[in-house]
Amino acid sequence: MERGPYLSVIVPVRDGGMIFERCLAALGGSIGAECELIVVDDGSRDDSAERATAAGARVIRSPGSRGPGAARNLGAKSARGEWLLFVDADCEVRPDTIATAVAAARAGDGERIDALFGSYDDEPDASGLVARYKNLYHHYVHQRSAATATSFWAGCGAVRRSAFLAVGGFDEVRYPRPSIEDIEMGYRMADAGYRIGFRPELMVKHLKAWTLGGLVRTDVLYRGVPWTQLMLRRGGIPDELNVRWRERLSVATAWLLILFLAAAPWWPGLLVPAAACVAWLLVAHQDLYRFFARRGGPGFVVGSIALHWLYLAYCGVAFLWGAARHAREGTVGGRAG
Repeated sequence: MERGPYLSVIVPVRDGGMIFERCLAALGGSIGAECELIVVDDGSRDDSAERATAAGARVIRSPGSRGPGAARNLGAKSARGEWLLFVDADCEVRPDTIATAVAAARAGDGERIDALFGSYDDEPDASGLVARYKNLYHHYVHQRSAATATSFWAGCGAVRRSAFLAVGGFDEVRYPRPSIEDIEMGYRMADAGYRIGFRPELMVKHLKAWTLGGLVRTDVLYRGVPWTQLMLRRGGIPDELNVRWRERLSVATAWLLILFLAAAPWWPGLLVPAAACVAWLLVAHQDLYRFFARRGGPGFVVGSIALHWLYLAYCGVAFLWGAARHAREGTVGGRAG
């Protein structure tokens, strides 16, 4: 009997455009004999499916636009590999990404690891301040993760197919658009006793050119709010990634700074605690800001600090919004019961 592939690479796409062309080209140059490439076209209006077919991928067409979670689930059902490697359509694998994923999965077989994920690299493709800040911040946060985790990342993450199917894959009903469907699945895997690991050597290049409006909208509406609801439903906030204690304290400090500055015209003495807030934020995140300085110089680090403090401020908004939604869900559920 012919042996199937060890790793199934699954890429969900909707209107991928030229960025998807780069994703396919990079994958085509590194897919080996023990891998298969599956592209799930999630109702594209462009020629993404035809591009994928021309690149040698097995193309599955989703019945309409159902979101990346549903597309990944569809790909996983037809995959033949023991492990599934999810790669986003706006990411470009490095020459060693697939080989690294295979090696990490094989090591995971021995270590009884059931899922693993990596990060973006530290050389983002887009040159704008917002895009470079966002992608480098993601790299920084993930690269400082613990070796084991309770969440998952589907931008470049692998999972044992049997474990994926056992937990029911991604929740495509609750998350019909790009959101925190990968984080939520990781929580369910951890709750079920499966082990998730972080592999710093597993990296891809993010090709997305973020805008400020798109960044804030995504971070608040599609990540911060639903993530808060998810954590509160689970009864606690894990001390990992960008919800660690230091990050939570930083959000509170950023809002104290805003309040002190807003009231300072009437009470100038508040400039003293405002200065203390600034000093604390600079000291608490000095490693991050030094990293930004190394990657982009003085001008970039100044702009990145401003964006980071804006991020901390709107994280507070997202948390309160998510907490209010959670409370409302509890009230409605209580009344219904």
